[in-house]
Parts: sequence; C-alpha cells; structure tokens
Amino acid sequence: MEIINKVRAYREEENRLRWEGTFAEYLEIVKERPHVAQSAHSRIYNMIKDKGFTEKNGRKTYHFFGDDIFGLEEAIERLVEEYFHPAAKRLDVRKRILLLMGPVSGGKSTIVTLLKRGLEEYTRTDAGAVYAIKGCPMHEDPLHLIPPHLRKDFQDEYGIRIEGSLSPLNTMRLEQEYDGRIEDVRVERIFFSEDKRTGIGTFSPSDPKSQDIADLTGSIDFSTIAEYGSESDPRAYRFDGELNKANRGMMEFQEILKSDEKFLWHLLSLTQEGNFKAGRFALISADEMIIAHSNETEYRSFIANKKNEALHSRIIVMPIPYNLRVSEEEKIYEKMIMESDIADVHIAPHALRVAAIFSILTRLKDSKKQGIDLVKKMRLYDGENVEGFNQVDIEELGREHQDEGMSGIDPRYVINRISSAIIRKEVPSINALDVLRSLKDGLDQHPAISREDAEKYMNYIAVARKEYDEIAKNEVQKAFVYSYEESAKSLLDNYLDNVEAYCNKNKLRDPLTGEEMNPDEKLMRSIEEQIGISENAKKAFREEILIRLSAYARKGKRFDYSSHERLREAIQKKLFADLKDVVKITTTSQTPDENQLKKVNEVIARLIDEYGYNSTSANELLRYVGSLLNR
Repeated sequence: MEIINKVRAYREEENRLRWEGTFAEYLEIVKERPHVAQSAHSRIYNMIKDKGFTEKNGRKTYHFFGDDIFGLEEAIERLVEEYFHPAAKRLDVRKRILLLMGPVSGGKSTIVTLLKRGLEEYTRTDAGAVYAIKGCPMHEDPLHLIPPHLRKDFQDEYGIRIEGSLSPLNTMRLEQEYDGRIEDVRVERIFFSEDKRTGIGTFSPSDPKSQDIADLTGSIDFSTIAEYGSESDPRAYRFDGELNKANRGMMEFQEILKSDEKFLWHLLSLTQEGNFKAGRFALISADEMIIAHSNETEYRSFIANKKNEALHSRIIVMPIPYNLRVSEEEKIYEKMIMESDIADVHIAPHALRVAAIFSILTRLKDSKKQGIDLVKKMRLYDGENVEGFNQVDIEELGREHQDEGMSGIDPRYVINRISSAIIRKEVPSINALDVLRSLKDGLDQHPAISREDAEKYMNYIAVARKEYDEIAKNEVQKAFVYSYEESAKSLLDNYLDNVEAYCNKNKLRDPLTGEEMNPDEKLMRSIEEQIGISENAKKAFREEILIRLSAYARKGKRFDYSSHERLREAIQKKLFADLKDVVKITTTSQTPDENQLKKVNEVIARLIDEYGYNSTSANELLRYVGSLLNR
C-alpha cells in the first residue's frame, strides 16, 4: 500500500500549493515576490539556472540537463547563454522562434521534453509559481488587468513592466462579472501540465488539406451562437488552440519546416509582436516561448526557398550535433538499454565502448593538423592524454570543422544492432565482438547509408576491433598477474630507486651483498620501452618522474603506480610481457594440467568479481586473448 500513501501525499501537497484570492491580494504577493510576474522566457532560464552548473576548462555543464543529455555541453551552453539568458533579459532574441537543428536521434526532442517536464515541476515550487485569472482558458497574466494609462505608475511602484493587453474574453468578464472592479477579479495559482494543456502546448503538422488553423488559435463554437447572438462574442469562441493553451509557458512545434506557411505566419506574429489573430477579435496577447526542431536536410531546403526569406530572420537556429566523446556515448547507450526490455541481458565490459568508438569515428572529420589521425582526435576529444598535444590543440581541432558531429551513425542504430546481437546469440550475454559483428552486418540494411559510406564505416569497425584487442589484452593482463597490486608496487619501487640514483648520479647498494652498483639501465629501459620512450627521451622522462616524486613527498602524499598515467601503463605492460608465455599456454591448451586449470579458474574468478564479467563472457575473453597472443 506504499504507492497509495505516496498518491495521498502528492494530493495533499497539491492542495497545500493551491491558492485563490482577489487581484488586490495577488498584488501583495507580487510586492513580496516580484519573480511571480516574470516572463515565460525568464521563467525557463531561471529554471535552468537554479539547478546550477559546473565549470571546467571554461566550459559550463548545466545540471538541469545532466542526467539525460550526454556530450553536448558546448551546444547546451550556447543554447542557454545565447538564447535563454538574453531572452530572459527581454532582449530581441525572445522575439525569435528557437529552432533546434541537427541529425536524427541527436537529442533535440530530449532537450524539449526536459524543458517541458522541468516546467511542470518548476511551477510547483515557490521560485517558479505562476498565477492566472481564474476561469480564463488561456491562463492569462493577472497584471493585464492594469489599465494601459496606469502601467507607468505601476512600474514605478513595483519595478515590473507589463506587456500585453487584456484578452477579449476577460475584458467582457471584467465588465459583466466584476462591474469593472479589477481589484475583485479572482486570481488562482496554476501548475503547468502538458497532459492538462496548461502552459505547455505541442503542435505536429499533418496532411495540409485536413489541418486547420484552429488547431493553433482556437475556433468558433457554433452551438453557442444562438445563445450569444454573434460570432464576435468572445463567449462563443473556443480558446483551445495550442497557442492559447501554451500561454505563459512554452509551445513545441514538431517538424516545423513541414508546416504550411499560414501556420508559420501566426508564429511569427506571436514571437515578434507578442500577439496573434484569432476569430473576429482584436489581436490576442500571449507570452510563450516557441521552440521547434528539424533535421539539417529540411532546414537547407527551407533556406533555399526564396518564398521563406521573410521567415529566415525571425528564426534563431541552434545546431544540436551528435556527441563526439566515447565515454559520453557509452552513457547514452546505457541509458537507452536501461529504458528497454534488454536491461536484464549481461553486456560484457567494453562491449558498449567499442560500439561508441565506432560511432564517434563515423562522426569525426579528418584534420589538417600534422600528426593527428581520427583515433588520436577521438582520444583527445574524450579527455585522454595524447603525447605532443594539449588543451589548445583540442580547441583548434574543435574550430576546424563547424559541421563536425552533424552526420554519422546515430545511437538508435547501435541499440538496434545490439538488440539484434542478443536475439541472434540466444544467450543472455553478449560481448564486444558480438556487437561489432552485428554493427557490420547491419550496414548493408541501413537505408540511409550509401555504399561509399558503408565501405568507410567498415574500416572504422576494423579500427574499433583493433582498439578492443588492446583493451582485451590489458584486461586479461591485469587479471592474470597474481597479487597485481603487490607485483606492480615491487616493480615500481625498483624502478624509482634506479631512476633516483640515475638522476642524482649515485650508486645503489645490493640488498644481499651490500656491494655498490650502477643503476640498472636494462631494467629501466625494459619498462620505458613499453610506452615508446626513446633512448634520447629517457633522461627527460626520468627527470619528470623524479620531479613528480619530489612533489608528492613535499605534500606528504604517497607516490604509487597510478600516480603517473604513462608510468602506470608501462608497469602494466612490462608485467604482462613477462607473463605472456604463461598466458598463451594457459588460455589455449586443449588439455590444461592441474596448475594451468587452477590458474584459469583464478583468472575467471577475478574477471567476474573485480571486472564485471559473468562466467560466459570471462571464458570468451580468455579464449579470444589466447588467440591474439598466438597469432
């Protein structure tokens, strides 16, 4: 019965939040909390801002979008800073239709949905409270009751500027129900809800022949004309169009560029002048943000059409590209899987990563920068250290192609192929090779992939496979080293002792004989060569290690094998190189002896307990790495 208790609690909270009073009482609320009179754009911006943000490398990550949008921090920051923020300050951008433009499955609809769900929650808080004239189908702003000739005085007293005129319906109600006494007009608190069509509207174009402009602006209720005597009586009009219902909040216009021109002209009047025409009335004021989305192909066709020139300047286009970071792409797949019926299937570690590597490679564009290939570019974008490149290089790469991320493989394709791999294998476990095989098989079936692109994508699958080979060997390497931490520490300590003696031109003392000896050059080079440190670069590398070691000592911190990324990699590779023959024999033997079998079982147990594999995927990994080592 816990769910019933939660329903009751929600209902009680809803009742607690409700408020109704006179316009005079509402003005007391406005005086105490002026933000209740904010514009629709301001409300949306404050909703986003109130969730906070994190700043890193000069880039803001807005927490409002954090758990649902991945790898689009730059696009989101531009959206907030270049549209929502200035629009909240009543600058001219609020008089534009906001168009999110980008490839399919890139996050456009998710952004809009987050804004809609966010507004529904925000209007239930004190900071986002919204009040409206009671009984108004358009949830009209109560401040419209202030006569135009008194609005300057109101602004001087309250510091709030009033925009918009009282609607025809409320003008009539003011006279007939309240005898012109605006102070007595009933005001209530409202809560935005897409389902209840309060403050949030959605319009999707359909067949131009059957779609009626009334869907946007409302229509005459012919059944009431006999009662009210005229089509121009506002009581005979249904103010139930999407523009009416979205007043005070936001209006989503899906596939806007497929709409008939007559629909778009209504939107332009609304965004530019803050009003629209409906029925036989004067212009009706509305305060709402118009947000639309479209793909790039339709947008280019729209721009190319000379008939649409007047519309171009009234639209602000915000590109929403695909994510270009492997680690963020993995999160997209994890989220999509958790929302699906395959959430209970075991997906082996790194299976999603190799799919993400493939996807990102299809979205990147070749760089003219010397020494940069797509794999290095992918790693730099994902925050990995690539020797010889820094943050400035990453920023330059980002500026090189303005349309990078606007094409390539979409996340839905990857999830579809993962689903196909699961069904084909008929076991509740898939690994990275299963995913790559399914991605490859699906290229011929994808209607949007040309033969030329398919050939290029096949090469990216090969690159992703090569990346996985290294990941797989590294995974087994770590699992195979018995007491890995102890072995690594011992090798590291030995290396550091020798480096310290080398840099300080000292001798080392043999722990058994006490005899003085020179630093072990062979040992140091056997480790450094694992990460490509040349003979000429060894001195600089060792001095860098010594400086890092000294810095840790000054701060009272312990230097371990993970304190230096490249040194950690070198230690791991050295340990594995020493064990490679053991791994080969153990993983490929058809009839392993007792010791070999014991070792295999230890490794499988470690892969399951520490690395997230199950029994099936751990055995598959061992067999695959054994085959790699025997090539």
